[in-house]
Amino acid sequence: MPSSFEVVTRATVPPEALFDASLSVDEHVTSLAHSGERAIAGVTVGTLGLGGVVTWRARHFGIWFTMMVRITALDRPYYFVDEQQRGPFKAFRHEHTFARDGGETVMTDRITVASPVFGRLAERLVLVPYLRRLIRTRNVHLVATVTS
Repeated sequence: MPSSFEVVTRATVPPEALFDASLSVDEHVTSLAHSGERAIAGVTVGTLGLGGVVTWRARHFGIWFTMMVRITALDRPYYFVDEQQRGPFKAFRHEHTFARDGGETVMTDRITVASPVFGRLAERLVLVPYLRRLIRTRNVHLVATVTS
């Protein structure tokens, strides 16, 4: 059974700007440079759109991983979904939502992930906390990029 978690980021930036930055391959690569993350196939620069595919290569837990994702839903500037097509997980789905709350944009990342080998316990103890940190790091970068 997959594990799910949510990360909520609030920022005083327009939702359209944060939405667009979230679909930027270039910003994704920059935000996760510490893992050596890079786009190696599909859309490797610029912005992803509906049906867009990118293959990522990155080092996590000391191991190199390759994961192909596709944008499977998109409603600018409110919502998009990327899902693993091929890669290390049994399942990986990342829903991105953007909403206004007064003078702020609320960006919510909902991730559902299933480990191929270790099961729910490893997902909860290792994988989910690790992915939550990655998403938070990415989001801090995206907000900083949009406010610059």
